[in-house]
Order: sequence, then structure tokens, then C-alpha cells
Amino acid sequence: MTRGGCMPREINKDTLLCMSLAGRPGNFGTRFHNFLYDELNLNFVYKAFTTSDLQAAIGGVRALGIRGCAVSMPFKEACIPLLDEMDESASAIQSVNTIVNTDGRLRAYNTDYIAIAQLLDTHRVSRDSVFALRGSGGMAKAVACALRDAGFPSGHIIARNETAGRQLAQTCGYEWKSDVSGIEPRLIINVTPIGMAGGPESGELAFAPEVIDRAETVFDVVALPPETPLIRYARSIDKKVITGAEVIALQALEQFVLYTGVRPEDELVQRAAEHARS
Repeated sequence: MTRGGCMPREINKDTLLCMSLAGRPGNFGTRFHNFLYDELNLNFVYKAFTTSDLQAAIGGVRALGIRGCAVSMPFKEACIPLLDEMDESASAIQSVNTIVNTDGRLRAYNTDYIAIAQLLDTHRVSRDSVFALRGSGGMAKAVACALRDAGFPSGHIIARNETAGRQLAQTCGYEWKSDVSGIEPRLIINVTPIGMAGGPESGELAFAPEVIDRAETVFDVVALPPETPLIRYARSIDKKVITGAEVIALQALEQFVLYTGVRPEDELVQRAAEHARS
């Protein structure tokens, strides 16, 4: 039996498989998508995988008719040569987090980029805000490019890795700094594992309290826990916040729509996200 006492959906020869590929698979996507499949009675199933042979895995997506594949680190850039088409959301940043298979043709998207762009709009973040983005990895690239394409003219990439930090800053037309000294950003964004549940820095703030105090908007892409130390501190002093929980739910929703062609109602999406985090 499943939620509400309903009989479980039958998996049959017509069931469409969606999947994820990650170096360290998690449960959020699996629980989010399968919850919505159940609630909407869609003949899909979702399963998380990892691989040591990316070329063979992508070949399997194509050959076996797997409808959709979410892509996480370390495969977001490495998979690009194996795909057929790039949506603007992926080509703009040369990073992929979603593959859609239509009759054996693989099209790449980046729903992280889509979600971030939407959140900047829905939270009405001023384009005049000078920002400091801490991080230089794949997700930082999605955030920096979304800021650039949304029209943020002035910002800083804060990264200890000078090579990666400078490259990202140069790509997007911003400046690299090793720390936030000498600037007073109105928008601060954490795109590092600082504050992530289970990590070595789970209890730490991604920015110093005095930096948070001077900011107007605080954005943390870390999704677990739903309220990181940075978000808790920012809420305690009445700052506008954008959370990683919003990012992960919105990007997963956009994947779901790409795979199924169905856009669930907001209330159902919220329940799916709560289920996925539980």
C-alpha cells in the first residue's frame, strides 16, 4: 500500500525510466520524482545511479530509451561531448544537469541555471546590488552566469582556488578576490559546502557576521539542511533570504516538466519537496 491507502502503481513494459548520475548519489530526486509520479498516476519510475564509465552510462541512456537523466558532479561538463544538442540554459554556461532523450536524441539542459534565474526574479533582487559569490565549482558557474544574464553589472567571485576563481570571474565579466575584504556586497551568495549537513563545516557561517549584517539579501544554495547556519543568522536579523531548499525543489520541478510534459500545481510540488527532505 502507498500514501492514502492506494494500491501501488504497476511497473510494466511501457513504464518510462528516469534516472540520475552522480559521484555521490542522494535521495532527494528519487523521492521527489517518484512522489509526483504516484500522486499524478504517471507511468514513470526514477532511480539514482553512479558510474565509473560515463561514456557507457550515457550510451545506455540513449540505447535503452531512458527518458531523462539528471547529472551531478563530477559529470556536468564531462558529459557534453556525448550529447547531441544543448539548450540555451546549458550552452550559456557549458554545464549540464539534465538530459532529455527523445527517440534516441539527447538534449542537454541546466535547470540549476533556470531555477536561479527564476528565484532572482521572484525575490525581486535589485540588479544594482553589488554581489559577492563564494565558490568556483559547477554550481557557482550556474549562479554566476544567471547573475550575468539577469543584468547584474558588478560582482566578485570569492574563491581560495585562484585559477578557478579567476577563470569564472573572467568568463562572466566579474572580479576575483580571495576574500571579501575591501568590499561591501549587498547580495551575498554561498556556493560552497560550508553549512552542509554532515560536512566538516556544517556548523559554520559562509560569511562573517559583519558581512551578513551589511547585506540586503542572503542566498545559500546548500539545500540540506533547509536552513543552514547562514540562513538562520540572516533570518534572525531580518534579511531577505533565498534558500538552497528553494533551488533544489525548483530545479527538480523543471526536470520533472521536461521529462513528463506535466507541470504540477504549487501545493503538490511543495508536498513533494517536503517528502523528499523527510
